[in-house]
Amino acid sequence: MCGIFGYIGKRTNAAQIVFEGIKTLEYRGYDSWGVGVVPIHTNAANKIIVHKEIGKIGNATIDDMPLSSLAFGHTRWATHGGVTIENTHPHLDCTGETAIIHNGIIENYDIFKNKLKKTHAFKSETDSEVAAHMIEDALPTMSFDEAVRTTFTKFNGSNAIIAINKKERQIIAIRNGSPLVVGFGDKEQFVASDAAGLLPHTKKVYFLEDNEMAILTDTEIKIFNALTGKEKTITPTTLTWNVTASTLNGFTTFMEKEIHEQIPVLQDLLTQMQHHQQLSIAITQARGTYLIGCGSAYYACLAGSFFFSSIAKRHVNNCVASEFSYQEDFINNKSLVIGLSQSGETMDLIDAVKRAKQKKGTIGSIVNVEGSTLWRISDIKIPSGAGPEMAVASTKDLTAKLAHLMLVAYAAIDKTNQGRESLTKAISELKRLLEPENISHTHSIATMIKHAGHLFVVGRGLSYPAALEIAMKIKEISYIHAEGLAAGELKHGTIALIEKGTPCIVLAPDDETYGANIAAAMELKARGAMIIGISSKQHEVFNEYIEVKNCKEATIIPAIVVGQLLALAITKQKGFDPDKPRNLAKSVTVK
Repeated sequence: MCGIFGYIGKRTNAAQIVFEGIKTLEYRGYDSWGVGVVPIHTNAANKIIVHKEIGKIGNATIDDMPLSSLAFGHTRWATHGGVTIENTHPHLDCTGETAIIHNGIIENYDIFKNKLKKTHAFKSETDSEVAAHMIEDALPTMSFDEAVRTTFTKFNGSNAIIAINKKERQIIAIRNGSPLVVGFGDKEQFVASDAAGLLPHTKKVYFLEDNEMAILTDTEIKIFNALTGKEKTITPTTLTWNVTASTLNGFTTFMEKEIHEQIPVLQDLLTQMQHHQQLSIAITQARGTYLIGCGSAYYACLAGSFFFSSIAKRHVNNCVASEFSYQEDFINNKSLVIGLSQSGETMDLIDAVKRAKQKKGTIGSIVNVEGSTLWRISDIKIPSGAGPEMAVASTKDLTAKLAHLMLVAYAAIDKTNQGRESLTKAISELKRLLEPENISHTHSIATMIKHAGHLFVVGRGLSYPAALEIAMKIKEISYIHAEGLAAGELKHGTIALIEKGTPCIVLAPDDETYGANIAAAMELKARGAMIIGISSKQHEVFNEYIEVKNCKEATIIPAIVVGQLLALAITKQKGFDPDKPRNLAKSVTVK
């Protein structure tokens, strides 16, 4: 979940390069940050220089850092130890000549710390600091890279460790579980936790596999098996993302920008449908198909099960990835497990698909980051095509996944053109919804409900996962308690919470669920609720109405985008940052 960025090369402003690098990774979520450099000129203490701060980077500067061509930085999301300067990375050894940054959790750190405390002075409460002192102990008898490698192999858990040393012109990076990617430049090399962080510098990258070690020097990157120390031959990947995708490009927030980018993303998807046939064939041939994901990706899985049921008349299971272990007894060599993820690195999902693969199941995926762990594990893969998504709250990647799933369902019955027609209508509707007057209407509704303590979103069929997703967006960035639920479940508890003025968003698309959803709206209004209707037609039960025209199964896409716009408007009116909501991270790489 933490962000990592490292640089070694020909430029002497390494500290600033790294500082800008970790700023591009802010969406991963963090509560403190730090930069460490090896100065070009010998400093009085002859040590690595570090700059650490608590909180967000904001308008901070690192003008106090010396000239350097070797540096790394870290944004910390606290796990072991509170949010303090001492617990912020980088961590130094006792000599100040070795520094480490770390993602993940060293599960057996206490065993090493209890021994090291006899001869080393610990300055933090973190599990991470043990790595610096263990490398320090190993250095007298071995090379720096070997000291880092042997230290890392002693750790249990999912981890990524980056290490630098005052006397060595190299960066050592090792991963097992926690993602790392290296970038190849012209007489300069980079390492980061996310490929998006490398876009301003290079598109030539390599995603480290588990138990791989990278040694970065000015002129090259070498990859080794971290368990054996043997060098490996690798083939770098070329990123297809455009560097402008990771900049605001005229918008005030990334979330607003990414909401608008859904139109070109979906338009491009219409022209790149070659992957759908392969996955649809695998689904029709499988004896048991499972869609698994976390957060918004799981809601896409739930919608996918509706798509396959209503369009292809085929049963497809859906499951939250963290709960998938309780269904794994059914997995065999005829099973198909399809993982959905933006980052391709979500730990609960990666663990689930790895276990499914061990049971000889076929692995499919719809994933945004080509080259990520999920991408490499998968036998059948579809790139979501969303491009870098910098805001924590998922927008364009989610709607891309929904479009892919719908088109795969249509491909399963050889009616892809019908799916294209529905998606084309949805794109047209997005264009209308994103016109200034319609956005202004959403803002006016946001003004009415921004002070609500509770909010409910209800729908049936495909509108049920849409309700869950809209509620997720509202609560995760505006901090209003929002709950999405199936309309038929209102009478089984939730309706007891309805009071006069309680905002309730009712999804009532023009399909077989319309009458039942309107009936739910009537029940809510009878108990004093303020009804915000999202539908293709106005109804007297609605206090406020947002039109979403009928796009058949693809109606779920513009309906969700209305929720995105509403959540964004509420959040901005309340003065919160929609891109970096509190306590949340874009990529959840720890359990």
